[in-house]
Amino acid sequence: MEFNDKQPELETRVKHIIEVDGLKFKDLNNSGKLEPYKDWRLSPQERAENLVSLMNIDEKVGMMLINTRRMGLSQEDKEKTSHDGVLDEAIIEKGTNIFASSKVYGSTHTIENRHLRHFILRDNFSPAEMAEWINKLNEVAEGTRLGIPVIVTSNSRNENAEPIFGMNDAAGIFSTWPGTLGLAAAAQGEIKNGGDASLMSEFAKIAHKEWNATGIRKGYMYMADTVTDPRWQRTYGTFGEDPEFISDAIGRLIDGFQGEELGKDSIAMTTKHFPGGGARENGFDPHYAEGKWNLYPTPGSLEKYHLPPFRAAVEHGTSSIMPYYSIPSIKKSVVQEFEGEDIPFEEVGFTFNHYFINHILRGKLGFKGYINSDSGIVNNMCWGVEELSEAERFAKAVNAGTDIVADTGDIENLKLAVSKGWISEKRIDEANVRLLTEMFALGLFDDRTYNSPELATSVVSTQEHWDAAYGGHKKSVTVLKNQNQTLPLTTEKLEGKKVYVEVFHKEAERATAYTEKARKECQELGQFTLTDNHEEADVAILFLHPKSGSYFNATPGLLELDICEDKVLSALDGSLYQETTLTGMNHLKEVADNIKNRGGKVVISVNVTLPWILGNVEPLADALIAGYDTFYNAQFEVIAGNSQPVGVLPLTLPASDQVIAVYQNGECVSRNDVPGYDKDKYMPEGLSYAYKDSDGNVYKLWHGLRY
Repeated sequence: MEFNDKQPELETRVKHIIEVDGLKFKDLNNSGKLEPYKDWRLSPQERAENLVSLMNIDEKVGMMLINTRRMGLSQEDKEKTSHDGVLDEAIIEKGTNIFASSKVYGSTHTIENRHLRHFILRDNFSPAEMAEWINKLNEVAEGTRLGIPVIVTSNSRNENAEPIFGMNDAAGIFSTWPGTLGLAAAAQGEIKNGGDASLMSEFAKIAHKEWNATGIRKGYMYMADTVTDPRWQRTYGTFGEDPEFISDAIGRLIDGFQGEELGKDSIAMTTKHFPGGGARENGFDPHYAEGKWNLYPTPGSLEKYHLPPFRAAVEHGTSSIMPYYSIPSIKKSVVQEFEGEDIPFEEVGFTFNHYFINHILRGKLGFKGYINSDSGIVNNMCWGVEELSEAERFAKAVNAGTDIVADTGDIENLKLAVSKGWISEKRIDEANVRLLTEMFALGLFDDRTYNSPELATSVVSTQEHWDAAYGGHKKSVTVLKNQNQTLPLTTEKLEGKKVYVEVFHKEAERATAYTEKARKECQELGQFTLTDNHEEADVAILFLHPKSGSYFNATPGLLELDICEDKVLSALDGSLYQETTLTGMNHLKEVADNIKNRGGKVVISVNVTLPWILGNVEPLADALIAGYDTFYNAQFEVIAGNSQPVGVLPLTLPASDQVIAVYQNGECVSRNDVPGYDKDKYMPEGLSYAYKDSDGNVYKLWHGLRY
């Protein structure tokens, strides 16, 4: 079968180009002959199979690992760089940071001697600098025995968020949209208005162009997880709690980034975290031992709420799928079925789970791509296989169907597992064919090895991209409460009145910096007369950025969703501790009371990164808004009435601590595996899950007011 018959424009920097039948091909192994893997007329799979037959075991093992790789620009000691400071050549000793689970070598040594070809980029430099870095990695790779190129992957880069290592590695360089919950709020708002989720398609189309120009050809995105446990800290990276909407969104994102099929302009997608990370045990996250279990106490919940978005991902041809770290709990679940068959729960993390990967994902759902583990599954997050050696964990994961293991360069233990006969060479070859088929389809062996830094700069600075992103911010703004038509604050309403703006955050320094930014953006809008003294203001616009918990460590007790300061809580061991999710609560109340007592109006915007409990905040507000890492200036435009509010809640906000309380036996009052909109079906009598405000609005999925 011929894949392509049009001569691509080939560029080599180390090897030569040969001519056969009047056509040009890269002589990637210096043989002077045209082996099938160099022949761009053949299908990606044929080329991959041929290349695998030429590779030695070291090359195959290196292909099955993907590790974080720093750019030379992030290296302070320039003597530890090469290629004019572009490549980082530092050695990081084992255990120095969370991603150095085995010794990390310099870029050149890693490519030439350890044979890794998959790298994760977490740095956030300019598009031109990223393109140049990828070019230099590929130059090194081209000089090796078989000339196999590198592929660079990244977590998402187009959403606004505070940086969190390993989660939000990068924001603000590519066109910057609201957080993923904000994209969901905007798209669902348009659906509620009689439209569809085409905002998702537009977002993907634009982001695709920027990634493509820069040469980052693989995305660890997006999260297809349905939020069912409100305390799960990763909620903010999801599209909320509606499996039907998430399925539609995931399909649109894959179509927009990959195209109809994987080709040389595609960004290959890794959909995560199969079979859904939302069914947490009271919010604890599997990045630490306390959160290693997925719970399914409700009959049918796995099939009804958690698996549909992954079915959509497979139907739209996602290139790879990332299983979650967690273990399905037998003790705390009821029997779950899929397509009429009982699912046997093996209590090992999903990356090690043969039944879930082979029987459900490949067999029932028909997935054809490859399985990419989450970071650190052979050392830090090896749940359910802790008693095995690292080499045995590699064997367990690979034999269960995992094709590439993330955030490790531990070729020694993977190779040991092969040499001991724990993994067959046939299975190693199968994984390599899958991984290389993607690289051939993306054109990385042909005309897409090198990228133009100038083109990267011009594509990412396209004004229409940034305008569309700003439009997304405006549409994400969700009006939850609007007592006596407080909003919009039109010029007529504000005539002769002064407006006070302040930002509150868990961290006082951030609050100060953000307040300055918000006031500046409000000033630039030119529609409000500002004062920095709340005691002379007629209106206050207050932005709240609550934060709870930490990504890599468990809180002493359950994750706090109340917006509070110095709240006394009980730890799991029975001891008491204090928790703050927002600093300055007394000041917040003082500002609100002062303005209300003088007949003024208080507008409060809460940044929804988790399903916050609003009982301490909503009563202070005449108008209450939800943002999702939404720009302040976009929120001011909606507040001022320049834009009609579109956004709706992508998830249900809980009524109180009571509705998410956990009994002594560890069971939650509301079901961990059921989305907020359906929790009332299982609540004790007289308890209703969703928050109800003083106007009678219920803060459920799809709630959002218009003017």
